[in-house]
Amino acid sequence: MTLRCAIIDDEPLAAELLAGYAERTPGLRLTGVYGSAVAAMKDLRQSPVDLLFLDIQMPELSGLEFARLLPTETRVVFTTAFDRYAVDGYKVNAAGYLLKPVSYEQFAATVVTVAESVAAGRRRSAAARDGFVYVKSEYKLVRVDLADISHIEGVKDYVKIYLGGRRRALMSLMSMKTLEDSLPRGQFIRVHRSFIVNMAKVTMIDCGRIVVGEDYIPVSESYKDRVQEYIDDHCLQ
Repeated sequence: MTLRCAIIDDEPLAAELLAGYAERTPGLRLTGVYGSAVAAMKDLRQSPVDLLFLDIQMPELSGLEFARLLPTETRVVFTTAFDRYAVDGYKVNAAGYLLKPVSYEQFAATVVTVAESVAAGRRRSAAARDGFVYVKSEYKLVRVDLADISHIEGVKDYVKIYLGGRRRALMSLMSMKTLEDSLPRGQFIRVHRSFIVNMAKVTMIDCGRIVVGEDYIPVSESYKDRVQEYIDDHCLQ
């Protein structure tokens, strides 16, 4: 996967440094370098990028102001020499924050994080659209229809995907976080460190446990609010 990226910075040396980093980083394609948000506005509205490295303190239009005008699919990484801007940056859902002078190690680590987020978002969109995913199991790619999944259990470094309750299960070497990020949100909810549930398969909620078929799945304290929100949205009272 290749991410289209752009850089906006009114400091030529800082912009040149980031451009050099982008050009040497696999998986990035630099589409433009701009000296101001105003100069970039037309291009980035017509051809949105996946990742934007954006300086905060600039004349005419600050990075924080410009970030609020961008399409939601554009991940923004703020770059600045001022620590006090960090909190403001995350208020507009920044994907990252880099303090100048930016090292290549910091730059590359941020790109990896963003790439993982973009890939998960694309998998989640495709799964929601098509209704199935492919799962690696025993050296094969197995098609799994989302409607067949009742729940998922984390077992050490593996996940156990239950298809139609306990009657059939599929083991795959991956993390619960990877699977959670790749499944349609709202339908599949993490209810415990070790369990993800297809809420369409829930038959009852009893004493802090979710019932799926004959299985009673615990709801942990850290995920209780998320489950309660789902219940409130669907409860007729």
